[in-house]
Amino acid sequence: QVQLVESGGGLVQAGGSLRLSCAASGSIVSINSMAWYRQAPGIQREWVATITSSGATNYAESVKGRFTISRDVAKNTVYLQMNSLKPEDTAVYYCKANIRSRGGSRFLDYWGQGTQVTVSS
Repeated sequence: QVQLVESGGGLVQAGGSLRLSCAASGSIVSINSMAWYRQAPGIQREWVATITSSGATNYAESVKGRFTISRDVAKNTVYLQMNSLKPEDTAVYYCKANIRSRGGSRFLDYWGQGTQVTVSS
């Protein structure tokens, strides 16, 4: 079994910062890419940022220059540093990891349970 657990969400004022963490655990052989998504009420889940196994990063235009994705390979953990937060960043943030588990021959996508981020104006 593989689990992803997010933490670090909360309530912050506009212009503030938060750092999200997502730790993968369980029968992990290898992790390929890791990513963050978010979903606001009534809106489809949207991609926020991705980091590959080699450390290459990519961002949605709406967060570019404000958010930074990083990972600690040894800890199987991905982070999302969010600066200059805006009310429109309010959403449940989910992490996704592409993982090959013990006994598996393919990489599969696993999701965390989500963490709420609320930005007040």
